Amino acid sequence: MGLLDKISGAGKGISDKTKNISEANNLKRKILYEEERIVEIFTDIGKKYYKNPNEDPAALKVLCDDIDTRRRRIKKMRFELNGIRGYKICPKCDAEVNERFQFCGRCGARLPEMEDDDFMSLEPNDYYTESSNQFFNADSNQNY
Repeated sequence: MGLLDKISGAGKGISDKTKNISEANNLKRKILYEEERIVEIFTDIGKKYYKNPNEDPAALKVLCDDIDTRRRRIKKMRFELNGIRGYKICPKCDAEVNERFQFCGRCGARLPEMEDDDFMSLEPNDYYTESSNQFFNADSNQNY
């Protein structure tokens, strides 16, 4: 292997890393946008209900469906982001596991795949986004 081959290989490696960093930053930006939008929609639901508590629930259901759609997008983007980083998150114990494995080394749970039928199902706490944790936790910590 000649010197030019080594230089070319190193350049390709750097190019691939740069591309991965760019993709990761793009996904982070999209996730943040979706999280911010979810908080805005929750605010809209509260305002609508406050102004008219007897409003037809179907009007609020549209906003709730929008939140669920965004939650699914976030879940998919986080999975892709973790894939770029080379790991999966165990759904049972939240351990970071190498993406090559199918089962968690800590608890033995099966690791999710995007192709799984139930991959896009939502857990009850999926709407707790990183940027909105304080928003939601503020309500639950209050003693009324």
